[in-house]
Amino acid sequence: MNKILVAFDGTHFSEGALNFIRNRNEISKILVTGVFLPKLDFADLRRSYSDGMIGPLFIPVEEKPDSSEIEKNILRFEAFCIKNQIEFRVHRDFENFAMPELKKETRFAHLLVIGSESFYKNLGTEEPNEYLQDALHSSECPVVVVPEKYEFPQSNILTYDGSEASVYAIKQFTYLFPDMTTNNTLLVYARDHSDKEMPDEIYIEELVSRSFPNLTIMKLNLEPAKYFARWLSDKKSAMVISGSYGRSSFSSLFKKSFITGVIKDHKIPAFISHP
Repeated sequence: MNKILVAFDGTHFSEGALNFIRNRNEISKILVTGVFLPKLDFADLRRSYSDGMIGPLFIPVEEKPDSSEIEKNILRFEAFCIKNQIEFRVHRDFENFAMPELKKETRFAHLLVIGSESFYKNLGTEEPNEYLQDALHSSECPVVVVPEKYEFPQSNILTYDGSEASVYAIKQFTYLFPDMTTNNTLLVYARDHSDKEMPDEIYIEELVSRSFPNLTIMKLNLEPAKYFARWLSDKKSAMVISGSYGRSSFSSLFKKSFITGVIKDHKIPAFISHP
């Protein structure tokens, strides 16, 4: 049995994230922990940037959080779990900083599920916003980012660029979703520069073909950061597997990463994991 976190912030609630969890519980029983983060103080967020702070990690919560709305969301979560016979827990004791506490929660979980369209959606217009970026970057377990409306994945798109992170993500996916490894699977190789040969091609083929019996390997002649999301536009009922959110040089890596477009389009779920 896996322990899965689902994170909600303030007054926002993701039905898409819960639908994903319901499906996973139908396949194999899970323990789901609902993490209810407080609303963040947007004024302090703006002040922190003007004072030269980098990133939203240490922005304090509002002094007077809207507890009634959070309680409503907790009741919705509990009712959903009871109706669908899902074992659950509720965590909501976040007194100082929301994101460091979420990071600690991920240390003791197998998977984090976040709704891409609802997570701190009030904080700016950038997609994915700074807090979703930070959750992906700092999480100590794999993350599934889901839109509100999507078809549950019936196929896998494994992204490979020759990096340690991309191979790590593929292996983590097989450990957490063994039932999905029999789906039609596409291993896609693409890099921002003009390498024609797939790095360590024999090795990655030996690894992936053992776990994914219905495997196709494809080399894309395009710049993934610019065109990958567009290429995915007609790929329905799929999940993208990526190791793009590494721990080092995060801001630069994020700007270059193709997975940002996938999340922004809100069409298919993305599985993201890094060493």
